[in-house]
Amino acid sequence: MNTPAAAPSPAKSLGLIPRLYRRFQFASAKLESPFLLVIRVFWGWQFAQSGWGRLHHLDTATGFFASLGLPAPHFTVICISLLEFIGGIFLIAGFATRFIGLLLAGDMIVAYLLSDHQAVRSLFSSDPTRFYTADPFTFLYASLIALIFGAGRFSVDYLIWRRQGC
Repeated sequence: MNTPAAAPSPAKSLGLIPRLYRRFQFASAKLESPFLLVIRVFWGWQFAQSGWGRLHHLDTATGFFASLGLPAPHFTVICISLLEFIGGIFLIAGFATRFIGLLLAGDMIVAYLLSDHQAVRSLFSSDPTRFYTADPFTFLYASLIALIFGAGRFSVDYLIWRRQGC
């Protein structure tokens, strides 16, 4: 005599959810390196262009830095422009990514504090719109992503790491 198949128990059905979620986690984790590559290339290019542009308009940039009250504005412009230009190239290549991310994040924090301190104040208000619509925001955000997450697999950092047998 054939007995009807028993319905799956609720405990077995609930075990399916964690397994499916774990598969989803593994599949979505494969997007990490391509995502980091896109962030690095796009924002590295933006930083490099910004630095390059300032290097080619030193008089204008020096005047702006002087208006902010920075000491030795000409020297400061050169240093910041070189940081952004070379740092942007390093970001694109994924070379020394976390260190460059730290330097560029510091650069953007100073940019906020010096050129748009009202935006920083708005961060601690009931309407932080001015903070995240200010020019340095996306540059700061990209720098922090590079600092915190590194370069990913598609980078010089990864090639060096692999060569060292890590």
